[in-house]
Amino acid sequence: MSVAGAHAQHVEAATLAALSDFPARLEAFYAAIPPGFSNWHPPAWTGIPSEPFTPIEQICHVRDIEIDGYQERFARTLRETYPVLGNIDGETLARQRSYSSDDPNEVFDAFRAARTRTLAMIDAFTAQDLLRPAHFDGQAATLRGLVHYLCSHDQQHLSGIQWLLAHIAAARA
Repeated sequence: MSVAGAHAQHVEAATLAALSDFPARLEAFYAAIPPGFSNWHPPAWTGIPSEPFTPIEQICHVRDIEIDGYQERFARTLRETYPVLGNIDGETLARQRSYSSDDPNEVFDAFRAARTRTLAMIDAFTAQDLLRPAHFDGQAATLRGLVHYLCSHDQQHLSGIQWLLAHIAAARA
């Protein structure tokens, strides 16, 4: 997707750039996880800026929230009148889908493909579409707001991986 797509001017350029750049940044942050630490967890999760997931669970969660969360939320907001969009229980999903055994390369391949689809969806949004209302996370939202929530979610998981890296470094010292 081109940041200069037909309707991309309706979403802030900085947000589009962050969404577009995120898969590469996530992969680079994950690559910093030392070998053997993909399923590592700290003795306590106090202060983690994302959900309390191991490194492999972080990336699996991002992949699945992209597909089962934001792509579905965008689609429902476009086709329904004021949909009530539920949250996804990430911890339950992690257990049900056995995140701890996923292959990071396959996760990143699937996530990059999903993000490409998401960006194509966003590119097709008109200025009018972005005003469509929904109810999300206990409050009123718009389609534009959901795009920002997605970007925020991305940043939380980049921070979560950095938080894990700090704790891994301390555990190895």
